[in-house]
Order: sequence, then C-alpha cells, then structure tokens
Amino acid sequence: MTSSTALLTDRYELTMLGAALRDGTAARPSVFELFARRLSGGRRFGVVAGTGRLLSLLRDFRFGDDELRYLRDADVVDAETLRYLENYRFTGSIRGYREGELYFPGSPVLTIEGSFADAVVLETIALSVMNHDSAVATAASRMSIAAGERPLSEMGSRRAAEMSAIAAARAAYIAGFGATSNLEAGRRWGIPTMGTAAHSWTLLHDSEEDAFRAQIESLGADTTLLVDTYDIRQGVATAIRVAGTGLGGVRLDSGDLPTVAAAVRDQLDELGAVDTKITVTSDLDEYAIAALAASPVDFYGVGTSVVTGSGYPTAGMVYKLVARQDAGGSWVSVTKASTDKGSQGGRKAAFRTLRDGVATTESIVVSDGFEEMSAASEHPDARALQVTLVDGGDIDSAYVGTAGTASAREHHLLVREELPVRALALSKSDPAIPTVFLDQA
Repeated sequence: MTSSTALLTDRYELTMLGAALRDGTAARPSVFELFARRLSGGRRFGVVAGTGRLLSLLRDFRFGDDELRYLRDADVVDAETLRYLENYRFTGSIRGYREGELYFPGSPVLTIEGSFADAVVLETIALSVMNHDSAVATAASRMSIAAGERPLSEMGSRRAAEMSAIAAARAAYIAGFGATSNLEAGRRWGIPTMGTAAHSWTLLHDSEEDAFRAQIESLGADTTLLVDTYDIRQGVATAIRVAGTGLGGVRLDSGDLPTVAAAVRDQLDELGAVDTKITVTSDLDEYAIAALAASPVDFYGVGTSVVTGSGYPTAGMVYKLVARQDAGGSWVSVTKASTDKGSQGGRKAAFRTLRDGVATTESIVVSDGFEEMSAASEHPDARALQVTLVDGGDIDSAYVGTAGTASAREHHLLVREELPVRALALSKSDPAIPTVFLDQA
C-alpha cells in the first residue's frame, strides 16, 4: 500500500486553505514560484536537484482516511475543508528548470499554476525536497569540478537521517559522483554502489594479514584493502604480500593525505604494484579534494561534507505567490516588498544567454499579464531553461524514476560545460553570471 505524502506539510497551509474556502478565494487561478533570492555560502552557481523526487511524492499527495482522521481529531481544519481534502488531487501545471540545470539568484526554478487551493498546499513539500537536494547537488558539483577526471563516491549515509541519506546519494550522483555506498539509493534510483570493508573487519581478526587474506578470498584480488588500521607502511607491505602485485587498490582514511598518498604510491611502485589504485576517504570536502590535485590519488570517497551541503545544508529557496486573478477575473502581478525578502512578481520565462557556448546572463522575461510568453525563437543567442513537468495534473514520466535520475545527471554534466571559467573557483564570490529581469515586450 502506498503511503500518503500529504501530511509532509505545515499546518498553516491547510488553515489558509480552509479560510480561502470560506471566503470564496480558494478557486482563484494563481501562480506560485519557487526560487532562491541568493546563492548560499557565496557559491558562484547552484544546481537544481530534487525535481524527480518531488514529482514522485506529488503522485502520493492524497488525503486518505488516516490523514483525514488525524486532521479532524486534532481540530486542524473544519468539516468543509475535510470534504475538500478528501477529493484533493493536484490538477494544475508545473513548469521549471530541468533537474541537473544550473540556477542563479531569481531563477524561476519551479512555476506552479492552478487554483490557490491546488497550489498553496504544496509549499512545504516542494521546499523540503528542493532545498535539501539542491544544497547537496551544489556541493557535490563543486567537489566533482575539483576532482577533475578522478572518480568520486558518496559514502555519507551514517552522517544523515536515513531518508535524507538516500536523497543525498541521488543528488550527489546527479551532480557528478559516480557511485554511492547506500544500497537503497542504488535500488531506488539505479545508482552504482560500492564498498568493501571497514576498520572493524581488520580488528576482528587476530592479525592484519588474516583480515586481508579473508577479504581477498571472499572478494578477489581486485578488491580494495584498508591499510591504515595500524601502521600504514606495514599495511601496504602486507597487502601486496597477500594479494600480489595485481591488488586492485588500497584505501587511506587518516593522516596528512598528500604526504601519505605520495609515500604509499612510492611504496606500491617499489613493490611492483604499479597498477594498484589509491582511494582516500578522510573528511574530504571540495577544498581538501582540490589540495590533492597534484597527489597520486585515484579515487575519492566523500561522506559528511557532501550529505550536509559542505556547510550549507539548505539552498535557501522560497515559494511565493507571484500572480493571481482578481475578483473581476483580471490577472494581477503580486510582489512581497519586505526588506531583504522582496520578490519579483509576474509569470516568467527564463533563458540563458550564451556567447561562443559560454553562459553570460540569466535572462528572466517577466509578464504582468498572461499573454503568451516569449518563445525561444525570439532569443536566438539564448537557451530556454524551462520544461513542462506536470500538465493538468499529469506528471511527465520522463523526469521521474531511474530514467529521470540518469537524464538529470547527463543534463548537469552537459550544461556545466557552459560555465565561465570564473565559476569554477571555490572561493566565495558573486554569482558567476548576472540575473537580468526583462519586461515582456
């Protein structure tokens, strides 16, 4: 039986719905927008992630008997609202940036259109998913850029809540990581999985040699042996003595990694294990990975830093009403004007202006009314950024499941090539390209 996702929300969404049903505004056609006012942590770009997960959760956004009983018993909403929720299905449309796309301040990442009642109840679940996953993907992309051609594996499940760990593995994969240690993420999203043994395996045995022999007998000589439980130099020597020069790899999880990796590489080469790879896994983030660029490292395993957004665990996105019909049926652009929390009203079309294949501007065309928005043909030097994700309540299956995840990863690696060189730096700075709002002609 499928679990409902309808209570993954905040109470005030349902109380607003109840009040709107009472005063007759619930059916007003409305446009909500999910966007970020700024990029967290002085990052130079953001990565859209979570779209496929959100669409999957939207399918199960239904108020069943258990959910309705709770709302009634807890006196959250009145009887009229309960009757409405009993038949709730999202019947509006959602357009937005493709998952894996880059975003900048003000980018209309998602545009949700429908009645006020249709769209207002999706605020929390949309922000919960997109803020978490986009934060992880942005950090992961920076790590992937720092790693260059060297593969990255995500292994941070034990540093996150169990469901967050699965989501983080998916977001990291979309943004350039090649594998995860999380088996549920592998099953659910089709991500390659990896992993061999921890320090407890070595400590279980009477000697390091016994542990290595048992692992090789079980997994074969192409496995990776963890060589820093005791003395690293002795561990490497034992590993090659047991496995031979065809050993797949050794893993380092401690010490001054640039120094240790260089010493281990020299020792492996001296022993004739010139093809044995070195994996490092000790508290890595994008800065540590960049510092290892000149070191003889073959693979990186990243845990805490990637699943927590490398110090910025939320993307800071918001979900705001930007347009609605008034009592007479005319469209009205609405804007929040609070200090430092303002928003740009109106329905929007987004384009990325390119020069010789390099991004120069995030161009947002704003319409006060609801005439047809600018088409891509009107912006020949730009790439249209929005796609239809949900149409009349029907979800486009191309953006969900394992296929949607693989497509998002492919799209991200493609559009990342459009970034200007300054966007690849890890230091804090302004966004790599400016966001320019243009009035609909």
